[in-house]
Amino acid sequence: MATTELGAALRRWRDQVSPGTVGLPVGGHRRAAGLRREELAQLAGISVDYITRLEQGRATNPSAQVVEALARALRLSTGGRAHLFQLAGLVLPGPDTVSAYITPSVRRMMDRLAGTPVAVFDAAWTQLLANPLYTALLGEWHGNDLNAVWRNFLGAGTRVRHTPESLGALRTAQVADLRSTASRYPADQRLQHLVSELRAASAEFDELWESGVVGRHQSARKTIDHPHVGALTLDCDVLGVAGNDLRIMVYTAEPGTQDAERLALLAVVGTQALTG
Repeated sequence: MATTELGAALRRWRDQVSPGTVGLPVGGHRRAAGLRREELAQLAGISVDYITRLEQGRATNPSAQVVEALARALRLSTGGRAHLFQLAGLVLPGPDTVSAYITPSVRRMMDRLAGTPVAVFDAAWTQLLANPLYTALLGEWHGNDLNAVWRNFLGAGTRVRHTPESLGALRTAQVADLRSTASRYPADQRLQHLVSELRAASAEFDELWESGVVGRHQSARKTIDHPHVGALTLDCDVLGVAGNDLRIMVYTAEPGTQDAERLALLAVVGTQALTG
């Protein structure tokens, strides 16, 4: 279909999303009740210029990754997401590829857990969505570092404190989990590319992959060295979404502890001064 149809639909959906429903401030003078282009760009991880060109029909052939990111940011229903892919001239991802779709029910659950660090990952451990407190706790990721496996083998590291033994156990579990995902989605080219790059760039990953390790990335108790509030020892639970193959990572503190106090402090100021 014509790109102007895509642009008109994006503008219409953007106008229908209240900033408050996506965790954005609603104060100040607003000419419309919906999202500004800058806000949609922030939520989707796409440049404002590209969204402008899409809406004006000056950009053609958006990638499936861009369309998926827009569908998530706009909180489209299953039908709306399918329509957006159709307008973009793309085939909706099928059951043989890793899904990046976040259901409305998972969105609502995250909205209700604003005081808890929560992030959603796909089956290949690529972060799809994180609430502000999760980002304040662990930092903001971009590019390849959005994938937790890549980050732990080739990235700049994380704020999670590790011993050589605990890091080795985490990497082994991640490789095993990624192998399981690859067996479920053999036609997913992005997943194949991720595995190929990891095998080429990391001798440790390649050795673990060749060894055929088995297992899953499981819940654990982790200490996070935050640059502003200090060390927090938290329970990290990984929850699965039945029928969707999403992973929800949740951090909680034991009530009445110094860790709970520090997490509460981070919840108050973490999205402002403590996001470095």
